[in-house]
Amino acid sequence: MTLRTAWLAVALLWPVALLNYLDRQLLAAMKFSVMGDVPDVMNDANWGYMLGQFKWVYAVLSPFGGYLADRFSRRVVIASSLFAWSAVTFWTGHVHTYQELLWTRTFMGISEAFYIPAALALIADYHTGRTRSRAVGVHQTAIYCGLILGGFGGHAADAPELGWRTTFAALGLVGIAYALPLLLLLKDAPRTHSDDERPGPETAFLELLRNPSFLLLVLVFTLPAIAAWVVRDWMPAILKDRFALGQGTAGVSATLYVNVAAFAGAFLGGWAADRAARRTPRGRTAVSAVGIALLVPASFGIGNAPTLAVAVAFLMLFGLGWGVFDGNNMPILSQIVRPELRATGYGVMNLVSISCGGFADWGFGALRDAQTPLNLIFGAFAGTAVLSVVLVLLIRPRQDGAGAP
Repeated sequence: MTLRTAWLAVALLWPVALLNYLDRQLLAAMKFSVMGDVPDVMNDANWGYMLGQFKWVYAVLSPFGGYLADRFSRRVVIASSLFAWSAVTFWTGHVHTYQELLWTRTFMGISEAFYIPAALALIADYHTGRTRSRAVGVHQTAIYCGLILGGFGGHAADAPELGWRTTFAALGLVGIAYALPLLLLLKDAPRTHSDDERPGPETAFLELLRNPSFLLLVLVFTLPAIAAWVVRDWMPAILKDRFALGQGTAGVSATLYVNVAAFAGAFLGGWAADRAARRTPRGRTAVSAVGIALLVPASFGIGNAPTLAVAVAFLMLFGLGWGVFDGNNMPILSQIVRPELRATGYGVMNLVSISCGGFADWGFGALRDAQTPLNLIFGAFAGTAVLSVVLVLLIRPRQDGAGAP
């Protein structure tokens, strides 16, 4: 297996990751157009519940999607997931009621739950410790590009020749068209273990739950993500209301700068983590801690920003820290669990993290309806980031390439 083949896998997955987050991000940027066209959404609490619905379904199915990717072909799981969520994206452009919108988010959660664990595990299979953080970081830049493009959804929704319905339908067709070439071109990495060594579901989950470092990583993966989900899903509406912006301008301001910074953070964090991991097994956890630490002042700044320029500056700081942190979760996971459990482990991490993200979306909508000050909410997010810095430094990773614990 050559380095060229390993990077080809990343290149093939890059547009899939972009579509994965573009398709889910569009609703946040198109909120006011969708609510105007689907009036029985009615209020922010219902909107937040709808956003949470996607996350709860996605979260519950992520461990099963991860287990399937560990047990069978990662390639088939990835291509099937792309085809299914693209069909749901197309369907979203044709809904007319809040209940239909809830169903599309439910099926979006089902179909997308199988992608990320399988894709990151496949990248970890192909890339050794010398390039693992960089490869995952490059893959994660596609997510940030998807979020950036999703931020322009408000402009697309406002354009008479497009509108939100046409945008969803067109993107769904793009994903459906890419699924077959992906299935043909993407290859599974050679497995280092036989089918007999692959654990059954009960054995797999029990082994993960008995691993103290894995449990710490689950918490580290979850706590900063609560703030990140609110930033992704609610920031366009926050900026629109707070600084009297148009829907298109608010969507771009909320997504462009933070994700450009995250893009840079993913490259920087991947390079730094791979270098640090050559010197010490704790290199990646140390770099991750630096990224999380940047979220502390960023959260305070976002909650207290007096002007749009200040808010954007702190969003960029948030994005930089998030990019450094985000690209190192699968590489750290690969240092604390054996290869046969990588996708399953990431699925369990998604289960906990995104479940909490769903409650954060729902709760944030209720807090907005109750006029809770923004600085109090983001101050709490800063506190969770401080705790996460401590927890990530308690993880005990093995050297890259070391055997199973």
